[in-house]
Formats: sequence, C-alpha cells, structure tokens
Amino acid sequence: MQDIKARFIESIPRTQTVTSFRFSPGQKVDFIPGQFLQVIFDESNISNRELNKYLSFSSSPAKEYIEVTKRLSESQFSQRLKSLNPGDEILLKAPLGSCVFKEEYKKICFLIGGIGITPVISILEYLTENKSETDAVLFYSNRTEEEIAFRKELDHWQSVNDKIKIVYALTDSQPKDKRCVFGRIDESLIKSRMSDLGERIVFIFGPPVMVGAMNKLCLDMGCSKDNIKTENFIGY
Repeated sequence: MQDIKARFIESIPRTQTVTSFRFSPGQKVDFIPGQFLQVIFDESNISNRELNKYLSFSSSPAKEYIEVTKRLSESQFSQRLKSLNPGDEILLKAPLGSCVFKEEYKKICFLIGGIGITPVISILEYLTENKSETDAVLFYSNRTEEEIAFRKELDHWQSVNDKIKIVYALTDSQPKDKRCVFGRIDESLIKSRMSDLGERIVFIFGPPVMVGAMNKLCLDMGCSKDNIKTENFIGY
C-alpha cells in the first residue's frame, strides 16, 4: 500500500445518484482489478470515518487515471467529493483488498446489486482491454432501469467481447427494455441464464445483507466455498 497524491480531473454522472470521480496520480498505481483504495480528506486524523472512506477502483489498471465511483448522499464525505474542482489535490492510500481477478480464472460470475458494480467495472474493462479468454457472466440487480450504473459501458463491452454476458434484473418496476428481466437474482434466474455456476469463480460485492444472501444462494446451489469471493461494502 502506498500514500499517493492525486489531482482531481473530472466527475462523470452515472445515474441520478451515482457519480464517478477521476484523478491523475502523482505516481503509477499498480493494482489488481477488484481492489479498492482509501480517499483521505482528513490527513490529520486518518481514523476519521466521516471524511476518510474506502472506494473501489472503477477503472482498469491500464488507464492513466484512477477512477472511483460513489452513490452520493448528504454525508460530509459525499459533499467533499462533490465540491472538488479540477486540479485539487487529495491523498489516496492504495491498493487494498484481496477479492480480485486472477489470470487463472477462466470462468467467472458476478452476483451484484446497485453500487456493488464498481469493482466489476474494473474487472470487465480489464478483460475487454486485454482480449481475455475468460468467460464472464454478470447478474446485476437494480430497482429500476434508470438506476443501472455504467449501462452504456456494460452494453458496449458485451457487444465487442463475446466472452461477456450480462443479465439486468429489476426488482421494483417492469422493464421497458427486453434485455432486462423483472425479479430478483435467485436460483431460477441463474439457472435460466447459466448452467455451470458450480464451475465458476463467483464474485459477490456489496452491502453485508446482500452479500450474505447471495453467498447462501451459491452454497444452496452447490458451489464450493473456495470458489466464492466476497467483499462487504461497510459504512459506504
């Protein structure tokens, strides 16, 4: 892990509530797709949980910039992110985390809800850039179509990389787009779109309740504990 000074470049709206923030680091940051970093707004008190928070990389390691993405709220941390101006310098601690993609993974699956998509973006962008032969299936749950973050990027990667398959699940509204399905990620949905869950490395990112539910689902469907990789987003 390194202390990295980075300058803010720009913010990119992903949905009405989710925004990405890009930074230019003062030095090369070597991270593995799936890892995260800590954004430090209060350097005098690193343990300040209100102003110093952990965010996943939402860009591949090959990019010249670092991108993180957050669902914005009225919190002090969100307000500080929103108030950044181009050129502002902040402190980052990176890289962190061991729930990562490995080159030996030839078949993977993601069971994701909402903002848990951020590390998945890093992994899928990396796979596409490197023309990887890894077969990846993403089940991505949101309440409505409008809340699907990174929809444009995900659709593009699926169109140019036949190794990537995406299933959008909507829980609160009937989909207008036929590429979306109504309902939650459950055994029935998974089996209808994929027949080899037990052969895949399964990544589950998100809030503890969602991670716990998806982890139990995988075990109930016969997945090996060793093939389930989880990361809880706590205090997000």
